[in-house]
Amino acid sequence: MSEHTVERTKYPFSVSVCMPAYNEEANLPGMIADVAAVMDERFDDFEIVVANDGSKDRTGDVLRELAVDYPQLRPVDHEVNQGYGAAVFTALSNATKDVIFFTDSDRQFKLEEIDLLAACLDDAEMVVGYRSPRRDPFARVLFGHGWSSLVTLLFGYTARDIDCAFKLFRRHTFNAVAPSINSRGATFSAEWLVLSKRAGHVFAEVPVSHLPRQAGSQTGARPDVIKRAFAELWRFRMRLWKESSGHATPALTD
Repeated sequence: MSEHTVERTKYPFSVSVCMPAYNEEANLPGMIADVAAVMDERFDDFEIVVANDGSKDRTGDVLRELAVDYPQLRPVDHEVNQGYGAAVFTALSNATKDVIFFTDSDRQFKLEEIDLLAACLDDAEMVVGYRSPRRDPFARVLFGHGWSSLVTLLFGYTARDIDCAFKLFRRHTFNAVAPSINSRGATFSAEWLVLSKRAGHVFAEVPVSHLPRQAGSQTGARPDVIKRAFAELWRFRMRLWKESSGHATPALTD
């Protein structure tokens, strides 16, 4: 049974389930089966958009094989690895339904808890989950808390768990800020949420269950990923300062 109370219902809107995937061949068959089962119980119209971020394993092949059995699945491929944020951006940008449900493909969330988020959608345009508790190695949890605190220090409060990959929001809220999101690494979620809040979108936050990863490996703790994240975050902060002072800002590059 879930740690959090869930009340299932059939929803009147359509949903795009959007996920990034990098070297997730072991997780994807079970993940897609889970997504299809959970969404079919709740939505008359849904799609599953998975962005394969230049995986080095059989992720792309597995997705194409799964698409034969799951017509709702729409794989999108990056020919080369571009980064977590780039994969999320591609997945979200390819969504076509009324509402977007964003999650990861690593099977660390209980998908039925989408009901917890959907219950808030009448009063908020964007519902952001926070992992309660977070089931990751201690170092990763510590880094996550530090990262969220740094984002809050630089931009003001946006969300308790900025990088939690369990969010439900109306598609127009993403489309409104998408052209302004420059980060394509680990800073993507922070920039997305900061811009969304500054655009006046109403947020709600909900605790969700989190599970230990059973297969595959995480890339967030790699030195190159961390270095890129801090560089992107600083460029984003500088850009907003320049914009607030009326100075034009050049295009951001890695």
